[in-house]
Order: sequence, then structure tokens, then C-alpha cells
Amino acid sequence: MSKDLYVIAYDIGSTSNKTCLYRVSSGIDLLAEADEGYPLSFPENGGVEQNPEDWWNSMRAATPKVLDAAGLRPDQIAAVSFCSQMQGLILVDRNGGALRPAMSYMDKRAAAQHEAFQAGIIRLAGMNARRALISLKETGVVAASVKDPVFRYAWVRENEPDIFARVHKWLDVKDYLVCRMTGRFTSSEDSAFATMLYDSRRRRWSKRVCALHGVSMPHLPEIIRCTDRVGQLSEKAAADLGLSTGCAVFSGGGDSSLIGVGAGCTRVGDTHVYIGTSGWVSTIVDRSVVDAVSMIASVTGVQDGLYNYFAEMETAGKCFEWLRDNVVMDGIGAYSGADCDKKELIGYMCEKAESAPPGSNGVIFMPWLLGNRCPFEDADCRGGFFNVGLTAKKEDLIRAVMEGVLFHIRWMLECQAAKVKTSPVLRLAGGGGRSPLLCQMLADITGREVECPEKPQNAGAKGAAALMAYGLGVISSLDDAGRFVLVKARYKPNHEAAKTYDAIYPVFKRLYRKNRGNFHLLNRLIP
Repeated sequence: MSKDLYVIAYDIGSTSNKTCLYRVSSGIDLLAEADEGYPLSFPENGGVEQNPEDWWNSMRAATPKVLDAAGLRPDQIAAVSFCSQMQGLILVDRNGGALRPAMSYMDKRAAAQHEAFQAGIIRLAGMNARRALISLKETGVVAASVKDPVFRYAWVRENEPDIFARVHKWLDVKDYLVCRMTGRFTSSEDSAFATMLYDSRRRRWSKRVCALHGVSMPHLPEIIRCTDRVGQLSEKAAADLGLSTGCAVFSGGGDSSLIGVGAGCTRVGDTHVYIGTSGWVSTIVDRSVVDAVSMIASVTGVQDGLYNYFAEMETAGKCFEWLRDNVVMDGIGAYSGADCDKKELIGYMCEKAESAPPGSNGVIFMPWLLGNRCPFEDADCRGGFFNVGLTAKKEDLIRAVMEGVLFHIRWMLECQAAKVKTSPVLRLAGGGGRSPLLCQMLADITGREVECPEKPQNAGAKGAAALMAYGLGVISSLDDAGRFVLVKARYKPNHEAAKTYDAIYPVFKRLYRKNRGNFHLLNRLIP
């Protein structure tokens, strides 16, 4: 197909929506982009919520901007789709309206529901052994974290019974937006997997696991593929967004599925690292592999028969943002007031970090600002600086935060390599890829070559564009998506820096084990 087609990908993250307009034909070319932010709210006892209307309003604001920037009419857009944050809990009524604020993947209010599910005399990696084995057999994964959405579902059932009585469907973030566009209640396979209730072998919801968790199966939507065309824009949705009713809506996928595609990692053995708000290491595998000790699972992806062997940390780039907002803006004195250009300030911080030596003069940062998932599951652990002396400078603290995140990435990568073959060259996606210093440090700390694609922060949106290119018949396979990804820079390990990091790394790993009890004591006393 030689005709140019134009598509819009909405990348719905935890703090902003990156809207990207692409031309798909002989390539997948970015023509325009717009970024619209929205807030998180933090109810007491560990709640993290968002207003679903904020996601929709961000799309309403961004869509005309990218159309204008690209010089296109609404009727020229052939399709829209999504890459989005995952494991949200959006409970909707029969009209698709949200009954309460969306509960984010970071929400950890369901501690009582989590503990009740895991209680039992016989334990497996800290979990109720019988329930864990049933879950593994049925779904290939176990709901082991207090942040897993099935426990939030139980929390609403027990704490908000009036709302729960009105629930028609339980949807994830992008599936809620697809419903708002088309009127259909659907879940892509990767969204279904993220509930921990999906039997990927039989491609259906597991009755046994739903029964274990007390989930009402009528609440679960129809399961479809990420590449499926769900329908087309309703008149109301088209009018809201400023698009045409002839525009196709594809299901799309979660960030864990599509960022790898957009980074060019589509074949078995390809490994990519993502450093955005959260962080992860993901390797493509052709069989379901589970490491219950290190909390790594094979997540259903967008390609039939392939999985993402997926290890996640909760706060990666968010650590750098925390440092910027709570230390640097007050401490460095380069900027004053809250109206400074925060993206420019991140660049300034990276410049300052370059003046500190590898190892940050002995300062180590623990990056667990919102608990952690892999290689240990602990909602109570927290971050902090270790070994700060009177001679420590602000540059040491900035660099230590970057190194702490990357030490944890190395830890997850090593856990993956113990079970599957990972690639010798790592692709880096996410906003972290915009920093040459961080890219080089990743190579030095892991001992592997690092490749950074063009526009690494848009990898998820590009993955959604590739999905639409496949759905529209422009490319014959998502394997082909890799040839549309250009590598802008390559980084090889610096062996002198690597020696320093190799000496510090064992200390970093010991910090969690030595402080686990202290984390638990402090954060149970002060939720």
C-alpha cells in the first residue's frame, strides 16, 4: 500500500498524555506531538487516584493542536489508538460512565484485602500456597502485590458498597477511553492479563481465579486482541475530539506491551529498558516463564505466541522528579519560584551530575520512593541517601539518584538473565533516553552496550502507530516495526567506571535486606 495514511496515538501516562500524529506508509514518521498534563490525587491510607475526565480533556486539548501543526483536516485521520498506563481500576455503569475516580496502579489502600487473600498456614514465596498454585496453573501469574487491581476491586466492594452495587464493568485506562469512543466494553489481552484473572492459554477469563478473589464475572468485559479494530468514533466522541466519525478506533495496548515495539524490540531475545516515571526491564520470550521469588512474570503482549518477561520498579524517573521538586528547586538556587521550566531544570541537573565522579563519592541512593515490586515485593520500603558525609555536594546527590535507579535496573536484569537469555545490547526507551549521561551510565553499570532510538520518550506512541499500521494493512507483521526504528546513539561500557560500580553494587543490594524491618516498622506506624 503506497498511499499515505495518518493516525493519532494517545500515550496516556500517569501524569500526562503525549499525543502523537504519525504518517504511516513506507515508514512510521512523526509529524506532530502535543503534551497535556493532569494531576494525581492522594487520598489517605495510600490512595492514588485520577479523574478519568482529565484523560479525556487532555485528548480534547491535544488533538486540534497536532492537526494544526501537521496541517491536516479531521477527515484525513484514518485511525486512533492508545498506549497507556496499566493496572488502573475504572468501574463504570451501563453507559460507560465512571462511578468513582480511577484507582491508579500506584494505589496501595487494599492492604487488608491483600493480607486476607495471602493468609494461610502453608506459604509459597510469602503467598498462600494453595491459592498461588491455582493462580499459576490457570493464569501463569499470581496477584502478589497490594497494588494489584484485583485487591482494589475488593477494597471498593468492601468500603464503597453503594458504588459497587452500580458497577456494570471493570475497565483499564485505555479500555475506558476506547469505550468512551465507541460504546463497546472491551479489554485487550494485555489489559486482561494485568488483572491476574486471564487464562492466556485458553484466551478467556479464569472462573477458578475469579472465584478465589470473589470477582463477579459479569463485571469483566469482552476480551479482544490489541490489534483489533473495535469500531469507529461515535458522533459525540468525534465532536468532542474534533475528528471524523469515519475514524477507526483500534484497541491498542498497555505501556509494557507497546514501548518495546516502539523501541524496535519485537523478536525473541530482544531486551529493552524503560526509564520513565516507573522503570522496567523486558525481554521477549516465546513461552511463559515465571520467577515467583524475584516477582517476574511473562506478560501477554501484542504479538501472538510471544510474551514480555517483565521486571518492574515503581519509581525510576519519578525519583529524579522528586529530587528536582523537593531539593534542587530550593537547594541549588539556579531557579526561583514554581513557574520555572522544569524540563530545562532536568537538563541542568544532568549537567551538574556530570561533574561528580562515578560512584558519587560514596553516596548511594535507594530508589524505592513508593515501595517496590521486583526483585522483592514490598509496599513499605522507601528511598533515601546512604553514606552522606560533610564533604558530599549537590552534584553527588544528583548523580547518586541516577546511579541508584540504574543499580536497581541491573538487579532486575540479572534476575531475568538467570531464567532467560537476554540480549547483549539493551535498547533504552522513555524520557531517561534523552540524557546522554544516563545512557552512558546504564552501559557502565550493566556492562552492556546501550542503544537509544530517536525520540525515546515517544516509544509507546510509536508502538501504537505500528499497531495501527498493521491493522490498516500497511505492514504485514509487527516484526516489521523494528525496521522503522532509527538508533540515534550507541554507548559502550567504560571499563574504569564499571570497576567502581561493580564494587558499589553489592552494597546497594544489601541496603534493602538490612533495612527491611525498619521500613516495615516506620511505614506501618505512619501510613
